[in-house]
Amino acid sequence: MSQPNYPIYDCDRHFYEPPDAFLRHLPKQFRSEFQYVKINGRTKLAVGGVLSDYIPNPTFEVVAAPGSHEGWYRGQNPDGKSLREYGGAPIASQAAFHNGDAHLAVMDQQGIHAGLVLPTLASVIEERLGDRAEVVSALFHAMNQWTVEEVGLAHANRLFPVSMVHLGDVDAAVKELDYLLANGARVVGVRPAPVPGIKGGRSIGSTEFDPFWARVNESKIFVVLHVSDSGYDKVNRWWTAGGKGEWRPFEKDAFAELLDAMGRAISDSLSALISHGVFDRFPNVRVASLENGSAWLEPLLKRLASTYHKMPQCFNGDPIETFRRHVYVSPFYEDPIGRLAELLGADRVLFGSDWPHPEGLGEPLDFFKDVGDIDAATVQRIMSTNLKELLEGKR
Repeated sequence: MSQPNYPIYDCDRHFYEPPDAFLRHLPKQFRSEFQYVKINGRTKLAVGGVLSDYIPNPTFEVVAAPGSHEGWYRGQNPDGKSLREYGGAPIASQAAFHNGDAHLAVMDQQGIHAGLVLPTLASVIEERLGDRAEVVSALFHAMNQWTVEEVGLAHANRLFPVSMVHLGDVDAAVKELDYLLANGARVVGVRPAPVPGIKGGRSIGSTEFDPFWARVNESKIFVVLHVSDSGYDKVNRWWTAGGKGEWRPFEKDAFAELLDAMGRAISDSLSALISHGVFDRFPNVRVASLENGSAWLEPLLKRLASTYHKMPQCFNGDPIETFRRHVYVSPFYEDPIGRLAELLGADRVLFGSDWPHPEGLGEPLDFFKDVGDIDAATVQRIMSTNLKELLEGKR
């Protein structure tokens, strides 16, 4: 298709973080908690002293080609190939996978004006170290420092890294948010999951975390809830029945796919923010669900409506209207995007390519093919205006 006459804003791009992203600034007392180790000639990651296969190649020296799994996710796999078979031969890492200027050069080639860029390996940390808040906070701060030094948090006012904040120690979370704001952050990330602690999980909507949400509210920065290892293999107990051990996002089986841990995690996280009153206490807070798809949305809205009619005293107004004021959703390309716009409102839908991940789009503007039946004004909102307004604080 021809380039549209407006700038494209991509809410879901990624870096593959090099080891230096975590190790350059990590204090010595935490070095044993995050190690790259050689096992049978291959580099693996040891988190908290335990070897992890969450990311098979944590150095990202070679990766699956961008968009190489797209057909699989569109259901075009009649031969029943595994993801590894479907994706073909891996490719060598490229500068654009971890360097701001190189990433911008690729965005120019792709016709993308601006985008959020998220880490990849960082999603391994919280589920494996979450009850040790000081370790997680140190790792996130080290990564955030590396990002500030190597890329900046508003690179050329076009590339906006999503720095991660751990809520396990709310004072440390506020301190980290202040550091990020001082360095020009427009967006931060929080894992869509219960916040771990010595007494178990806590809701991200708990008043315990109000100092963090109050600072978000004051600054008008927005918060991303990107898919992660949210621990739902442990929550539902079904996943590990076959003795698989830790969750591995690129190893698929039909039963795990049917359980929808991704949809449960984001649905539960947004339910917590609404039912525990974060948006009532802090009306400027806006959150964006990224790479969680949208299949979970309509069932959640039905549950919100049903619960509101049964327990109106538990809400400060209609929870569906609260949802529509405060929540943005980036659908998968295979989702019915027009239906999402009907449910949520066109001004709350975001385009995300997931480049350069294999499950994303190799050519981000191919997304236009998935919105071809939607009117031009709505498409412009999805592809451009909505994220632009979020980044400018106009929402």
